[in-house]
Amino acid sequence: MEMPAKNHRKIIHIDMDAFYASVEQRDNPELRGIPLVVGGSPEGRGGVVATASYEARKFGIRSAMPCKQALQLCPHAVFVRPRFAAYKEVSQKIREIFSRYTDLIEPLSLDEAYLDVTEDKLNVSSAIEIAKQIKQAIKDELQLTASAGISINKFVAKIASDMNKPDGLTFIGPSAIEGFMEKLAVEKFHGVGKVTAEKMKKMGLFTGADIKLLLQEQLVVHFGKAGNFYYRIVRGIDEREVQPHRETKSLAAEDTFAYDLTTTEEMEAKLDKIAEIVCGRLQRSQLNGRTVTLKIKYSDFRQITRNRSLAAPVNDLETICSIAKQLLAATNPEDKKIRLLGISISNFSGPETRQREEKWPDQLKLFPL
Repeated sequence: MEMPAKNHRKIIHIDMDAFYASVEQRDNPELRGIPLVVGGSPEGRGGVVATASYEARKFGIRSAMPCKQALQLCPHAVFVRPRFAAYKEVSQKIREIFSRYTDLIEPLSLDEAYLDVTEDKLNVSSAIEIAKQIKQAIKDELQLTASAGISINKFVAKIASDMNKPDGLTFIGPSAIEGFMEKLAVEKFHGVGKVTAEKMKKMGLFTGADIKLLLQEQLVVHFGKAGNFYYRIVRGIDEREVQPHRETKSLAAEDTFAYDLTTTEEMEAKLDKIAEIVCGRLQRSQLNGRTVTLKIKYSDFRQITRNRSLAAPVNDLETICSIAKQLLAATNPEDKKIRLLGISISNFSGPETRQREEKWPDQLKLFPL
């Protein structure tokens, strides 16, 4: 089922190694060689782990884990608050290194991106050599390490980049892809979460080879539209292009609080701060949205959303704050305990809606503002 060789794309997926923690260890020698957790505080509600150093990962600490749990796993771990401005600055320098080779760069977040080097600016021609040069430039210029996956499509390249971390480089060529996918455990499939992986295992599907035994129609029955994707990807088929510009569908920020909010005054004060972040992002991206959505999570973890669509798109702070507070008031917040509030803007209009969404402020949802 391979395409003619001349039509094969050359795709690289670059993934920085423990990015936030590595930047902190680079900038502070005292943090090197010790279990380091970048995230919230283990006291109180504490938030979650954004990134753990490889020294911390040996104790089972992982991203998105509650900081309290991380402390239990490694009582001598050091916790530091994230410095997103610093990470964004480093990310921009990494992007500059990428752009020496290609303009077809699709960033997924601050610390990872796809590159299409089918035709590269420096006429290196070899995707493996380009990946080596990029990794070396990142090491020499930024004192950081990255792992690279190289293949003919995005899906396989992304999986490959995770195979030999840290500082890894893995190439999976056209003739090896189907065999590789057949041996791959279902939980390693990018996009298959824990719930889906467990469902697959209950069906006797443990590897790509098991999935391959099912008809496309059977996969759709069990997994909906995603079944079509599983059918194709287990055969190594992924025709998605690297997209330097992707449509921004929404901009959002949210905050989990160190203590439950119980008064309307507290809630509105927090909404003011969240709205400032959202408004700033809209204005930097030159976007205007018609729909304002309020997200509320209560102390019992029950979550609701409320939204309002406007006749004309907006991006000004006063309007966004006002609507968010009106949506809050409509939920009768008195005598309720709220642990999280968030605001998002969507339904964009105008020529700027094709701009690429900035990823970094989303990280604010993990930590108190």
